[in-house]
Amino acid sequence: MSTLHIGLIGFGRIGKIHFTNIQQRIKGVEIVMVADPVADLSGLSVPTGTPEEIIAHPTIEAVIICSPTDTHAHYIEECALAGKHVFCEKPMDLALDRILQTLRLVQEKGIKLMLGFNRRFDANFLKVKHIIDSGEIGETQILKVTSRDPGPPPLQYLRESGGMFMDMTIHDFDMVRYLMNKEVKEVYATAAVFGGPDIRAAGDIDTAVITIKFEDDSVAVIDNSRKAAYGYDQRVEAFGSLGMVQVGNNVPDTHTLATAQGIQSALPLHFFLERYMESYFTEMSQFVDALLHDSAIPVSGHDALKATVMALAAQKSVEENRPVLLSEIEAEYAAELVI
Repeated sequence: MSTLHIGLIGFGRIGKIHFTNIQQRIKGVEIVMVADPVADLSGLSVPTGTPEEIIAHPTIEAVIICSPTDTHAHYIEECALAGKHVFCEKPMDLALDRILQTLRLVQEKGIKLMLGFNRRFDANFLKVKHIIDSGEIGETQILKVTSRDPGPPPLQYLRESGGMFMDMTIHDFDMVRYLMNKEVKEVYATAAVFGGPDIRAAGDIDTAVITIKFEDDSVAVIDNSRKAAYGYDQRVEAFGSLGMVQVGNNVPDTHTLATAQGIQSALPLHFFLERYMESYFTEMSQFVDALLHDSAIPVSGHDALKATVMALAAQKSVEENRPVLLSEIEAEYAAELVI
């Protein structure tokens, strides 16, 4: 495969990022067609059509799915039936049984499926991953992840997103499995609402602390907030038997101002598009590379499944005010989780 031919479904803010990266920065790939029923595609430099036309297109070999969450599983399944590889933004679906149904079809048809957990490809977190894997800090015993947004999303989004654990913390659930390279045994979550009655009325939360126990009894702690007044707060710390590694926030500049009134520096970058712009490029580059060279996909459907199980365990933990074993969530689907 000398040139990979791709179709793009969904031209919102993430779709535009992937489009620009492919057009301007990634070699060996061509966008053949773009589809979006809502976005204005006039003046686009490539042909436009419907999702169905992209999936049926004879020269398109892979499809990037950036459409609303409730369409993800459907489009993945249609692509699998058409024999086209898929990159899909998270989550695959909000229902575990639908995810399993989709993964069974993906496995049956033998296509490659990659999920958009872009934080794995952030240079800071990759450094932490390398240090943990190299053994420089010894046996990793505690992992701390701070993930706080600068402000909550619109209420309409909150009503449809599946809740904070499913649309926000799911990135952190994936990160702790990825960084620790261990499977999770138990999740205990506590949560609250500080952003007003509208968030509660939407059936959501805006603040949470989640304690995760791995199979070897090592621990991860995630703290989340939908509103950090000072910007987009993304930090990680890993503590091990031989030392500790941590990475802080990205900032627009590294100045420090010291006066008689105090010492100040720049606030963190204010939005996830700024903070993770390079990680979007890296993840798409690796997807393209995996298809061009028929190599392993770096983030699998199984990874998405595990993150979803953790999100459901966290929801159950809050509802029942107790630690929840992942095996409780998996029990109903035990025969399927070999995927």
